[in-house]
Amino acid sequence: MTWHSFSFGGHYDPTRTGYGPMVCHDEHLLGEGRGFDTHHHERLEIVTWVLSGALEHRDSTGSATVLRPGSVGLLSAGSGVEHSEIASAPQTRFVQVWLAAAPGAESRPPSYAVSPVPLVDGSFVEALRVADVEQGPAVLSVARLDAGQEVVLPEGRLRHLFVASGALLRNSLAEPLVAGDAFEISDERGPVAVTAGVPTQLLLWSFA
Repeated sequence: MTWHSFSFGGHYDPTRTGYGPMVCHDEHLLGEGRGFDTHHHERLEIVTWVLSGALEHRDSTGSATVLRPGSVGLLSAGSGVEHSEIASAPQTRFVQVWLAAAPGAESRPPSYAVSPVPLVDGSFVEALRVADVEQGPAVLSVARLDAGQEVVLPEGRLRHLFVASGALLRNSLAEPLVAGDAFEISDERGPVAVTAGVPTQLLLWSFA
């Protein structure tokens, strides 16, 4: 099962084709052994965050790893890469974001890297900084909140906040949000705070 935030494949909405360098924001829920067989990408920075289960990644650079909750995967497609993603555990849920690479990506070799992200309750932690994107850099921050905890969003000219799990209470920018919801903040001045209604995990993309 897949949920698309922007136009993708057979679904086209001319008002929702991306946000800043973000051209795809998908949430997937896969059964064990299900997924995406070997396919091609180029000139993209592809970021994967697993929320539950485990996701096996293989690609034409020779990388083969299983991505689990608590680590972020970055596939720099560069001049072109073949890869596959198959769930290796039941109820594997993950979020994947495609970022348009900066000019010159077509001349760079592809690469893949996994980085652990030690979360801290009650605050955002920078999980990943992707420099080679259009309008870069792009920064992914993750927050884990208990019920009633408030957190201030890191600054950014453009920001995309996704509720990965849990729920947020009403705030000045949005109605109450639940898992799978998101909102965008463009050129908002001053601090923006959100409050968790239940234990919640947030994924925030900030673009310069």
